[in-house]
Amino acid sequence: MKKSLFKSLMAWFFIITALVIAVTLYSNAAPKKEKLVYSTLVTKLDKGEVSKLVVSLEDLQATGQLKNGTKFMVTLGSPTEFQKLMTDYNRTHNEKISVEFIAPTKYPIWLSLLPNLLLIVMMIGFLFFFMQQSQGGGGKGVMNFGKSRAKLATGDKKKVTFNDVAGADEEKVELQEIVDFLKQPKKYIELGARIPKGVLLVGPPGTGKTLLAKAVAGEAGVPFFSISGSDFVEMFVGVGASRVRDLFENAKKNAPCIIFIDEIDAVGRQRGAGLGGGHDEREQTLNQLLVEMDGFGVNEGIIMIAATNRPDILDPALLRPGRFDRQVTVNAPDVKGREEILKVHSRNKPLSSKVDLAVLARRTPGFTGADLENLMNEAALLSVRKNKKKIGMRELEEAITRVIAGPEKKSRVMSEKERKLTAYHEAGHGIVMRLLPNCDPVHEISIIPRGRAGGYTLSLPQEDRNYATKGDLKDQIAGLLGGRVAEKIVLDDISTGASNDIHRATQIARQMVTKYGMSDVLGPIEFGEEHGEVFMGRDFNKSRNYSEEVASAVDAEIKGFVLEGYETAEKLLRENIDTLHRVSEALLEREKLEADEFEAIFNGQTVEDIKKKEAEQAAAKKAEKEAAEARKAEEAKKSIEESDENLTEDNSGEVKNEEDKQVSNLNESDDSNEKNDSQINNNKSEN
Repeated sequence: MKKSLFKSLMAWFFIITALVIAVTLYSNAAPKKEKLVYSTLVTKLDKGEVSKLVVSLEDLQATGQLKNGTKFMVTLGSPTEFQKLMTDYNRTHNEKISVEFIAPTKYPIWLSLLPNLLLIVMMIGFLFFFMQQSQGGGGKGVMNFGKSRAKLATGDKKKVTFNDVAGADEEKVELQEIVDFLKQPKKYIELGARIPKGVLLVGPPGTGKTLLAKAVAGEAGVPFFSISGSDFVEMFVGVGASRVRDLFENAKKNAPCIIFIDEIDAVGRQRGAGLGGGHDEREQTLNQLLVEMDGFGVNEGIIMIAATNRPDILDPALLRPGRFDRQVTVNAPDVKGREEILKVHSRNKPLSSKVDLAVLARRTPGFTGADLENLMNEAALLSVRKNKKKIGMRELEEAITRVIAGPEKKSRVMSEKERKLTAYHEAGHGIVMRLLPNCDPVHEISIIPRGRAGGYTLSLPQEDRNYATKGDLKDQIAGLLGGRVAEKIVLDDISTGASNDIHRATQIARQMVTKYGMSDVLGPIEFGEEHGEVFMGRDFNKSRNYSEEVASAVDAEIKGFVLEGYETAEKLLRENIDTLHRVSEALLEREKLEADEFEAIFNGQTVEDIKKKEAEQAAAKKAEKEAAEARKAEEAKKSIEESDENLTEDNSGEVKNEEDKQVSNLNESDDSNEKNDSQINNNKSEN
């Protein structure tokens, strides 16, 4: 509606502009008249060259024509002077001149001002319209800045229910209780229970907080208002608070109802952390939200649901009971939850019979619901790219790597020197991780660039972990430094390829010392205090609460953990140098090693052995396929033969039935003849 109106207005604007331009061009294209001065007119009158004059008494402009046909225009001094001029001319010349006078036109004063007024009105109208357009949809124009932008969910669209939410069983129970209260409040009221006024969904990005809110909207059967935290504050002061008031006024009219605010941290940040008017306006919006949620007013039947992944920066007044009574933490799903989520996202996707979602769930620890949805979509895209009718396990495995490390960049040209360096670097990672007991199993090693990395070593845990021990972290540091150590041992040089490994190893060591209290020298003490001044950025989110002497000890302990990991990796690689060469050569030849291939080469096999095994597997697979086709053909042949036999039996049965029928008819004929003979004999005897 608004787009069509905008198009029509613009069309009329261009039409009017084109008409004005056309009229201007036409007027400019008209024959031009020679402009004369008054003295020249007097001279030409004396010479008798003027044949006609037309005088406008309104502006004292005269137009005329000379005897040679030339048209001219002249400005007269005054009517009296012109009248005297013409009197003198008539007295001295016998030839008369045609003189026509045009009286002044009497227009109302407002009519003369009308063009200017129309221009001003058009400018104001276009300004009003464009300001309305800049405010977006929903009718929120210049006069509606203070109106809420919350969207009211209706039943027209496709509903999301709790059946569409997997891997969050406990979270669904918490929210189902609210839905049940809205549907059946009597059983709660009888026990004196009060439903929570607000529920805050907390969790990392992609865990399904917004999806849970959509499921509540689909299940509740009551009006559901949804709005983003960024929709409150605009460029004008007071708009945010006004929109909060309007939101709750609409909610009261539709009670019982649910209000959902997504990304509430955009408006609910802790007060007092701002530097400037923008933050003051946001704080006024937050104050109004606090008042509406639990102030002197009564909001019976209104339940607030909000979602955030930054609960640490929310204002404490927003989190107290009476506002957000209940906080529901939505974490990344466990292995069972991941399997359920994969089932949900594979409903409309044709999967191969060999796809095992349980195996995929075990290979995707730490994946959120959004990651798993992206995984299934990437697998479907890969299957389409390969012109396959179904999604296979290979495509799903490739999709896991794509989600973690990015797509392959096979077109990137690498020199032989870089390929060799990358091969030894990744082989160093893989071997150290394979030899250390606390490292995750190696899933894949590749020297094909992915994302910003020249190669990668992918290790995946066999089960979900909630904790990490000191031994786990020390082995992780050694595994990360295995690539740098391999470069130094084999190539006697080091490269920048280990920069990310060094960063991660140092970060782990720092957390071991300052956060987890794993230093034997410093003891179980945390160094560095977190505070809520998040407006200054993450780098300033901690303050140093220890002396310079302790800082030196912290640095020494961090360095000790990193160097210990380096020495561990160096010792393992020197003891297994033949394995390092063997794995590197295999990577240079094949570019990628799967888990079973890496394990085979680690245990002493060569690439030729792997190729031979693959050939045997391919031959066995081919033979199995041919045998299956032969069995299928034999079954089809047998089915045809059985069909022919049944057809033959049916035909023979029909012939036999026909013969029996003919014999029966013959016997009946004989019986009839015998009966007739008997009747004749009886008649003879009677006679």
